[in-house]
Amino acid sequence: MTAPKATGHTDTGSGDLNWLLDDLVDRVASIRKAVVLSGDGLATGASKDLTREDSEHLAAVASGFHSLAKGVGRHFEAGSVRQTVVELDDAFLFVTAARD
Repeated sequence: MTAPKATGHTDTGSGDLNWLLDDLVDRVASIRKAVVLSGDGLATGASKDLTREDSEHLAAVASGFHSLAKGVGRHFEAGSVRQTVVELDDAFLFVTAARD
């Protein structure tokens, strides 16, 4: 089974953020994809190059990383999480909270 190609915005629940994410991806050459998620890890906005499946997957991954980092901060009394960065061979994943 193959994932459908992205042909435009997927329904993530709020088109209000999609244009902002598209502009971010268009203006910053090194950004490939962008997603905004709710506090419970659901995608609420995605750039136009993400399928619904990919935006939901990326939101779940970002939520998981952020939750793990918050747990480390609490356990070791290290304070709040500012950002989580994952370095891959060909990409970086940046996770930061807009509000916590």
